[in-house]
Amino acid sequence: MPPTTDEQREIDALRAVQAPTRRLTVPDLEDVLYQALPVLDHGFVRVVDYMGSDSAVVQAARVSYGAGTKRARQDAGLIRYLMRHAHTTPFEMCEIKYHVKLPIFVARQWIRHRTASVNEYSARYSILDNEFYVPDPAHLAAQSTSNRQGRGDVLSGDEASRVFDLLRTDARQAYAHYEEMLNEDVHGNLRDESRQGLARELARMNLTLNFYTQWYWKVNLHNLLHFLWLRSDAHAQYEIRAYATVMLDTVRRWAPLTYAAFMDYRVGGANLSAKGLQVVRRRLRGESVSRRDVGMSPAEWRELNALLDAEEPPSTSP
Repeated sequence: MPPTTDEQREIDALRAVQAPTRRLTVPDLEDVLYQALPVLDHGFVRVVDYMGSDSAVVQAARVSYGAGTKRARQDAGLIRYLMRHAHTTPFEMCEIKYHVKLPIFVARQWIRHRTASVNEYSARYSILDNEFYVPDPAHLAAQSTSNRQGRGDVLSGDEASRVFDLLRTDARQAYAHYEEMLNEDVHGNLRDESRQGLARELARMNLTLNFYTQWYWKVNLHNLLHFLWLRSDAHAQYEIRAYATVMLDTVRRWAPLTYAAFMDYRVGGANLSAKGLQVVRRRLRGESVSRRDVGMSPAEWRELNALLDAEEPPSTSP
């Protein structure tokens, strides 16, 4: 859902301001600054402020003045070295602040990352909007039979229709009761002057977890990349992955050299245990090696072969 007229007016006003500055800015990120980048059905991500860029990472690593070297190839090589060897401090020199609108159940997953500064919309002080998340049909799935925290086959037909009906009916009823308990409109005026209404901090407890909340989330680049590495992974829950995908693109705009190194070494790369590395080395020498030869568990062995896209050798055990 696009921003309301008032919200868009505020965004347009912010984007219309041009402030002269001596500090470095990033044109590609400036292009989307303050814009509401849509996520899910009613959510969004907005970049509202940032500090630093690839050059700040390079400058911190070299402890140099100004924007650092003008040779992009050297900067890229240094950033790749830092990423490859997990030298994280230079990436902490950059910070970014997001305004995020997200379902409450996604926020409760997100807040487990305790490396950012967060200020959430207060339902003790204000009244929550009547907006709740309903999954797209492609993401309405049954419980996985092999993964306790994952999804299985997509629901369809009457079963899917019944679930959608329950989600919408429960959320609408919960909000109707929320309004009834509050007995006030968004401006704080009593609906029925013959009664007071329940305190906002109590009335909110009846709302379902698919209602939307909002927060400002400020984080340094190193911790942001760790968040995105976990939450953009194919095994992450779809809803939080949708936010991570949009945020990844803001990183690409903000620090393209760091983004490229991150996608190569972290997202597209893999860590091997000492046993896994031993298997790879022996196979490169043309040796046949079994799980028992290196003392791997069956799960480790399956994961290693899947990672290497290698066919698992036939078992010789009885």
